[in-house]
Amino acid sequence: MYLTENALILREVRFRESDRILTALTADLGKVTLAAHGALSKKSRIAAATQQLTYAELTLFAKDGRYSVREAVTREAFAGLRSELERFALGTYLAECLELFASEGQPEPDLLQLGLNSLYAVSEGIGGLKKVKAAFELRLAGLEGYAPATDSCAVCGRADIQEPVFLPDDGMTVCRKCRKDRRSLPLSDAALTAMRHILNAAPKKMLSFSLEDADLDLLAKVSENWLLHCTGREISSLQYYRNLIGGVLSRDTEGPEEIPRGKE
Repeated sequence: MYLTENALILREVRFRESDRILTALTADLGKVTLAAHGALSKKSRIAAATQQLTYAELTLFAKDGRYSVREAVTREAFAGLRSELERFALGTYLAECLELFASEGQPEPDLLQLGLNSLYAVSEGIGGLKKVKAAFELRLAGLEGYAPATDSCAVCGRADIQEPVFLPDDGMTVCRKCRKDRRSLPLSDAALTAMRHILNAAPKKMLSFSLEDADLDLLAKVSENWLLHCTGREISSLQYYRNLIGGVLSRDTEGPEEIPRGKE
């Protein structure tokens, strides 16, 4: 049986001399493994469209639950990702996150849209890498049912949270005086407003907010820590990206101890 799917190539692995095994994200099939026979040969007509971080229209042949690529046409190459190593590294991190959360055989239109919008922003330099990364992480957590509580203090119930802090073990925002001895990450009113916007805005408006550098740093720490808490593990491409940009979203917290780096 033949079918046509628009797919975002999340990962590619060389197989034998000229084949690729792809992990792709589609709206209808969700995450799917594809065999791209001959994709690495010099005369291949599907080579460009089956590269990692490419959005392509694929003609697939399905048999016994397995899929192979028969034709491939590039719809978006995200050329800007390949112009700077930092951009490509961030793109691979976004792709790894999508792969971690996407399900096989489960339609994933919202995840696909988030991935495409975020990769386009990185490719075109829209908003800056730190802003796109933070917004992607928080939105991804929300789409997967891990939206942190941001509407009011989770302890006292105040809508106007006083000196907000984020509890990364609980996914809750509270007033500073309500955190007691629990580990927390500092926030600001502006960063908290941005969190609410990211979680609730229309997909194409996700990046339509502005923050001063200090507030963006707070948002970035909260978003990264919360997504890592949701995955329960470290993400190899994140460490590579951190190394490239000079290290570091600090994991400093307020409270008796540091946030653990995640389960291996």
